[in-house]
Amino acid sequence: MVLAVSVVLFPATFFYVSPYLIIMAAGEGIVAGTFVVFGGLFVSSLVFSRAFCSWICPAGGIGEFSARMRDKRVRHQWVDWIKYTYWPIWLGFIAFSAVSAGGLRRLEFGYQTWHGISVSNVYALALFSIIVGIIIGLTLIVGRRGFCHSLCWMAPFMVLGTVIRARLRLPGLRLKANAEACISCGQCTRACPMSLDVQGMVDRDSMSERECILCANCADSCPKGVIELKLGRPQ
Repeated sequence: MVLAVSVVLFPATFFYVSPYLIIMAAGEGIVAGTFVVFGGLFVSSLVFSRAFCSWICPAGGIGEFSARMRDKRVRHQWVDWIKYTYWPIWLGFIAFSAVSAGGLRRLEFGYQTWHGISVSNVYALALFSIIVGIIIGLTLIVGRRGFCHSLCWMAPFMVLGTVIRARLRLPGLRLKANAEACISCGQCTRACPMSLDVQGMVDRDSMSERECILCANCADSCPKGVIELKLGRPQ
């Protein structure tokens, strides 16, 4: 339900997750809403990992809904690495723009929006339509949540936070499995929207995976209740 609402509101929130707008604003010495949102995603991931992707992200919601047209598992792991190849370059452009402007001098959360609404003119509508088309197209071509796997510029912020959380052994939202109770039916793997080998994760007694978005589909689909989504410290 929350994901559906997020998708409906996407025309209003579009600029707050724009990868270009943050560069544009930095070039004017402005901290835009995108900067605040991306920073918030990183901080929240220290506790909630990538739960944003499954419960709130409008792009993820579009991917989920478009997967109903073609429910295809992502078969190639190299697809996951595409977003990590351009992400440092993108961050470099943001930093360069900010330095060129003499630093970030003021906060303008609704930068380039109309009273906080992103899609308010033909240009913004065209850009929005292109991005939505890319999300749907990648889902149909690459597979379930193809955009999340390959091009999402938000995911690396949360992956970084998740890695730091693991290194520091901080408490947070995570999956836990009772491998001894598993009957190896494979329902968890089939239910995973990120095409992960959840059955293998259970067998290895390692439920930590950087592409896991903590949607709990695996837990809900398990007939024996082997997998749980819970807050706590790593074992």
